[in-house]
Amino acid sequence: MCYYNSLKIPTKKKIKLKGKEKEIPPIDVDVQSGFSYNSWPIIIEDNAGDWQPELAHWEFIPWFIKNLGELEESRKKYTTLNATAEKLFESKIYQHAAKARRCLVLSTGFYEWRHYQGVEDKKPIAFPYYIHSANKGEPLFYMAGIWQPWTDKLSGEMIHSFAIVTTQANGLMQKIHNTKKRMPTILPTELAEEWISPLKENRIKELAAYQIPDSALTAHTITKDFNRGIEHPQAVVEYAALPPL
Repeated sequence: MCYYNSLKIPTKKKIKLKGKEKEIPPIDVDVQSGFSYNSWPIIIEDNAGDWQPELAHWEFIPWFIKNLGELEESRKKYTTLNATAEKLFESKIYQHAAKARRCLVLSTGFYEWRHYQGVEDKKPIAFPYYIHSANKGEPLFYMAGIWQPWTDKLSGEMIHSFAIVTTQANGLMQKIHNTKKRMPTILPTELAEEWISPLKENRIKELAAYQIPDSALTAHTITKDFNRGIEHPQAVVEYAALPPL
């Protein structure tokens, strides 16, 4: 799963995809919860085949939701922050976007919980981790996403919305997200370029289920209050009761 994301680009950054280079403005987001239902930077390919960065609403809004009131009611029943890779083409909500509207979600790290039950614990205790690129020279990476245009039929507001695609956990993430064993689909540049290009269904399924190698990521424990607006939520915090991964 991926419900907490991070994006820290201290200065203007040039990104090169599909032979074209474009500039991304500085951004400093230590933690954003998907459940805040705010905007997040993504990359989409337009009708002319040119990729564009934009801010989009993190929460895939289905075509049958007519207005904000219906959207808020739908949140009580299900969440569309993430889309399961293995079920993209089985879902009436996601299948058309998976075929025609795929995007890249920018990230420099995400957060997940590891559950561990010690000998004296009555039940498993959750410990949070910050997971990020092992490449210190290039902290930015791409998560696979799908996007959907949506218009509020009452207000007339038009937005783009998206969900992060999740896949089965790799070896590292199996140890961290050891309950559901899921993780965002993280794509290296060459596969990211392919993801936003026209593709056949079988290849879309292959890319959606891609597992980034363990060696591409690193992780450490952090404070349990990381999602409460504190300073330096990514700082290392060690827990004596927790054995190493």
